[in-house]
Amino acid sequence: MGEILNIDHLSVAIDTPRGQVQAVRDVSFSLSQGETLAIVGESGCGKSILCKSIQRLLPSGGRITGGHIFFGNEDLTEKSERAMTRLRRSAFSMVFQDPMTALNPTMTVGSQIAEAVRLHHGRLPKAEVSRRVLELMDRVGIPEPVLRQHQYPHHFSGGQRQRLVLAMALAGEPAVLFADEPTTALDVTIQAQILDLFRKIQEDLNTATIFVTHDLGVVARIADRVAVMYAGKIVEIGTAEEIFYDPRHPYTKGLLRSLPALSRGKATLPTLPGMPPTLMDPPAGDAFAYRNDQALAIDYEEAPPMFSITPTHAAATWLLDPRAEKNGEEK
Repeated sequence: MGEILNIDHLSVAIDTPRGQVQAVRDVSFSLSQGETLAIVGESGCGKSILCKSIQRLLPSGGRITGGHIFFGNEDLTEKSERAMTRLRRSAFSMVFQDPMTALNPTMTVGSQIAEAVRLHHGRLPKAEVSRRVLELMDRVGIPEPVLRQHQYPHHFSGGQRQRLVLAMALAGEPAVLFADEPTTALDVTIQAQILDLFRKIQEDLNTATIFVTHDLGVVARIADRVAVMYAGKIVEIGTAEEIFYDPRHPYTKGLLRSLPALSRGKATLPTLPGMPPTLMDPPAGDAFAYRNDQALAIDYEEAPPMFSITPTHAAATWLLDPRAEKNGEEK
């Protein structure tokens, strides 16, 4: 699989009336064609802003303050807004959490998918647009597309509406698909169906996917690799197997311990103590130190670098420093 996206030391700040929020801090990772990378972490850790910054769709007051975004050989941080608009049409698509905010309640679903087809492919014969609409509805599992293309969003269930939004996202045959918590509002059974659909589309179209979620159960079902974010930084990254079976960062371990499936028979569900730090004034050292019962003195003074564990697995914790491991053995 060839590398399609490379994020190199990306930092993003957002100006607010109360001060500057350092929403993304020195983030680096890559994405290969046909791969699903899950970005997981607590609400407010920077997952969604990271995805929007890659597409240069930051909110008012947001700006990239450092680093580079390479799509193939192109640095997106140097492109004009007009060039980015053209690139978004051909390279990126996004599926959001709530499909009702992405669908127009006054238009038939077929018209909305047709609009997406024309936007991405320009002027096409009416018959070709209609054929493409039916093909997309069928691909995402909408039954009787010939009949249902004339219906409105309120005629569809929540899971079906999410399938329709996915059909619109696939209209441009994107190289990278961003999915921002697309299953959060769905019940468990429908959630599993949508996740299986994402996996099938990835396999059929060889689309690279960045899947944003706070649900580790979702991650286990869909991800090839996992990046764990905390306070605007990626603190651990590896294959799904490495993250689930050999977590190294204390935050990752805490997230896994809090899974209900791992707490059967226990009176209480383990939780992480304390609260994440404010990103208006993040701590100088490890942002997780104040919630970490294994924190070292250096954690309060200096942010840890990424320590390599395997060629595919790395974590930003001073506990992986050879000096810390040596001291632990001596004790």
